Amino acid sequence: MADIYELQLTLDLPDSLPPQDLALLRWHLGEEVSRQDDEREGGDGYDGCEYPLWGARGPARRIGGALVGELCSDGGGWALTVRQEVHPDEFDDLRRVVLWLGARTTSVGAVGHLRFYESDVPDVLIAQAGEVHRAVLRTDEIARSPTEVIPDPWN
Repeated sequence: MADIYELQLTLDLPDSLPPQDLALLRWHLGEEVSRQDDEREGGDGYDGCEYPLWGARGPARRIGGALVGELCSDGGGWALTVRQEVHPDEFDDLRRVVLWLGARTTSVGAVGHLRFYESDVPDVLIAQAGEVHRAVLRTDEIARSPTEVIPDPWN
C-alpha cells in the first residue's frame, strides 16, 4: 500500500510576476538552474524545498494518466498546469507553494484538486481573495447515469 496522492493545479498568474517568482516556478517544474547555482548567486535557496516538487514527467505509476508540469505565457500573464503524484512527506512543502501561488493567482474558483490514489472523490482546491482553500466533496451526489456525467444544457 502506497501513500500517494494526485495533485492537480490549473491557474493563471499575472504578467507582473517578478523574475524571481518565475524562476522559482520554473525550478519546481524542473526547468530552471539548480539550487547550488542559485545559492552561489545569492538566491534564497528556493523557499526551503530540497528538490523540485513538479519535475516528474511521463506515465504516472499509481494515479494513471500522465505527469505534467507546464508554465506558459498567454500574452497577458502566465498559465500554470501541474499534475503530479505526491507523497504526504511532501505536504509541508506543497502547502507552502500552493498558498504562495494562491496569494499571486488571478484565478478565482476551482484551481485544482488533491486525491488519495484509491479514492474516487478528490478534495477541491478553490482560490478566492488571494488564498487557496480545500473543499471536501460529498460522495452522495455522484452522477450515476450516463446522461448526468456531462449535463445536457438544453434539457
